Amino acid sequence: MQKYYLLITMMLLTLGVWAQAPAGGPPRGGAMPAMGGMTGHLYGKILDNDGKAIPYASVIILQPKMDPATKKTKDVLVKGALTKVNGEFSLDEIPMGRGLKLRISMTGFKAIERPVAFPPFDKDLGNIKMEADVSQLQGVTVAGSKPLMQLDIDKKVFNVEKNLTSAGGTAVDVMKNVPSVNVDIDGNVSVRNASPQLYIDGRPTTLTLEQIPADAIESVEVITNPSAKYDASGGNAGILNLVLKKNRKTGYNGNLRAGVDKRGAVNGGADFNLRQGKFNITASAMGNQQKSRSTGFTDRNNFGDQTPSHVHQDNKNRTDGGFVFGKLGVDYFMNNRTTLSVAGIKVHGSMKPNEVIDITTDSIFSGTKETYYSQRVSDMKNEFNANGLVLGMKHLFPKEGKELTVDVNYFGGKAENNSLYTTNYLKATEPSSMDQQRINGGGKISFLTAQTDYVDPLTKTMKLETGLRFSRRTTDTRSDNYFLDPATGEFNFIDAASIHYKNNDNVYAAYASISDNIGKFGYKVGLRLESSNYDGEIMGKSEKFSNSYPASLFPSLFLSQKLNKNQELQLSYTRRVNRPNFMQLIPYTDSTDRLNINRGNPDLVPEFTQSLEFSYLKTFDNKATFMATLYYKYTTNLITRYLTKEANPATGDSILINTYINANSSYAAGAELTATTNVTKWWNLSANVNIYNSKINTDIVSASQDALWSWYGKLNNNIKLPLALELQLSGTYQSKTNLPVNKEQRMDGPPMQQAQNASQGYIKGFYGVDAALKKSFLKNNAASITFAANDIFRSRINEQYSESTFFNQTYSRLRDPQMFRLTFAYRFGKMDVSLFKRKNMGAGMEGMSGVMQ
Repeated sequence: MQKYYLLITMMLLTLGVWAQAPAGGPPRGGAMPAMGGMTGHLYGKILDNDGKAIPYASVIILQPKMDPATKKTKDVLVKGALTKVNGEFSLDEIPMGRGLKLRISMTGFKAIERPVAFPPFDKDLGNIKMEADVSQLQGVTVAGSKPLMQLDIDKKVFNVEKNLTSAGGTAVDVMKNVPSVNVDIDGNVSVRNASPQLYIDGRPTTLTLEQIPADAIESVEVITNPSAKYDASGGNAGILNLVLKKNRKTGYNGNLRAGVDKRGAVNGGADFNLRQGKFNITASAMGNQQKSRSTGFTDRNNFGDQTPSHVHQDNKNRTDGGFVFGKLGVDYFMNNRTTLSVAGIKVHGSMKPNEVIDITTDSIFSGTKETYYSQRVSDMKNEFNANGLVLGMKHLFPKEGKELTVDVNYFGGKAENNSLYTTNYLKATEPSSMDQQRINGGGKISFLTAQTDYVDPLTKTMKLETGLRFSRRTTDTRSDNYFLDPATGEFNFIDAASIHYKNNDNVYAAYASISDNIGKFGYKVGLRLESSNYDGEIMGKSEKFSNSYPASLFPSLFLSQKLNKNQELQLSYTRRVNRPNFMQLIPYTDSTDRLNINRGNPDLVPEFTQSLEFSYLKTFDNKATFMATLYYKYTTNLITRYLTKEANPATGDSILINTYINANSSYAAGAELTATTNVTKWWNLSANVNIYNSKINTDIVSASQDALWSWYGKLNNNIKLPLALELQLSGTYQSKTNLPVNKEQRMDGPPMQQAQNASQGYIKGFYGVDAALKKSFLKNNAASITFAANDIFRSRINEQYSESTFFNQTYSRLRDPQMFRLTFAYRFGKMDVSLFKRKNMGAGMEGMSGVMQ
């Protein structure tokens, strides 16, 4: 019970400190200093009354500072430039402080003066006419540092770039500290007990979280109810969008890092950025070695056979390997408002899982118990190579906020996997025996998307967004199954247990949305049109599968009402679709784990989900936030796991097979509480609690799911200590809950990791605690050393219970407990504007996005 009391106490502490934490503020007397050394960029074009360019006009930035002699505040020049012959100007490296003013003057024209505020970091002031009556642009205000949580009308944004416990790790480690997101021990993520779609910089990706370095991520956007702008697929849990870091500094700069964990696995990386003239070049290289260890057991009672039996398995898994990741991008800034971009990516990885399973089988014949012992040794090797190419164009119009983007993104990869399974059998009354199974497999996958988006602010508050998108995914996979013939010593190919399968699926989409603010009331209404089709073929067997889904409409509605005292109400509704994926459709029986044999179902159809959310947001004077959300999801044709009994195509024996079916419907309802606060100047805290209930409705009794109330909590503390030390302490707790519905599993995971029917079991409660300590040193804290510890109490045990008319089973697994990592990082750079002068960087502030897809 101590973990319950600890989490509840910390949540109550969070609620209690909102009204007490200091609000803070700027220093008195004099100008506000630059915000953490951050700088901005202003540009635009000066025209006369007839729309002709005004060359050589003076454009300067002023900042109020106190004169030590007179003790009075006066304006001091910060930056200045003359417009070019075409009237364009560009002011770079502007310190982001308060009180900044822009002044434009030219002989024969009335001077223009207006306040300057950031962000955006890159501000296009558009075409400015010098005339007697000048309308001033609307100012924008921003805080000096990013808050832990930011809220938009259709998403929550969590800043993770200063996360310590993920230093030297992967995106899996980052997700462990993001509110609303649950991560199991194999790196599978879920949001509200369902699997979300993974995006990178607003685009879908085929990379896994373990293939994305933590150091590359700036923030995570949790989009539980996506608007019409996003793909309608992934209806169960919305979207997790990883926003990559983008270097906004002029000149050359970069960083180096290296680390090691307690098993000697090393990680390292380097980033370099160069901006000169009209070009921006970025290059990154990262590597991560893995030495993973896990232990577990499976305890199972089989009573559906003629001979009841009890099977107990103890398994030990060892996975060695790693991956390297590299990217190179070039941006070309044609002018202040148009950028062309190209980027490439290369990923290579190799994993060598090895597993030893000790199996004890007890059977009963007429009251006599017989015991069989066996040991299964699995030697596997998985390799993957991936390449990606992104082409992009972004054009900003003189009208603020109006833009057009065009992107073409290709990602392709191939994988090879070879496995040898050796099983030794021992019975007291009989001599020992052995069988061997070999599986040689591999595959290719390619993903092509073409997308264009157009944004136009129709008025000061109303905005139109519209776009088109096409995507095509092609997969080609094979799995050749062999069994050893003891008589000949040769491996015989088993055609019935082998497969070569090709699959193509296409999605066509168009969307439009309108958003506006009317006083304190805001809305965003959108409609997306999508059509899709797929076809698949089992090569060499003349078996083909195809389906074409007619065009469907996916509306979305978002409403917000601001109340007094920094309060806001939000209401949203969306309709989405979840199409069956490749592994769910492929009609192949995977019998590598004989207790959990899996097969796809080519007759699956998409499921449709309607989601409704209602949120209350309160922002306190000290910038602390509290948000409460009620949500309800209703799904028809739910894709869920289903257990059936059939003949084994490889041996002819009667076996249990995990496959997929479309259930009648399901619902999920719950309440989520999220809070962030600065307890003191040196301690900030975030907390998240999700309480939910879900149920599957189906005509098949064995696939029905009882409704179960569950809750999930996450707490994260960041503490600044003396001597440039920082401490991070975080914890999670998951109560007993139903097995996740339609949860996608990693293809490269070890055997026995698959859950049984989502409708026939539950996960037992567990908790975990992580901590990290960071020491910064050298000039400007350019260097740092971070010590991180994950799962300190060895408590993140994944234990599942499942049952059916054929068996009941308890499954338990613990992976990499008490993992320690030590990471060193060093950043360097030279901000010499006279040497590396940025020019025409209007669209370039976005940089190259999507290069990891």
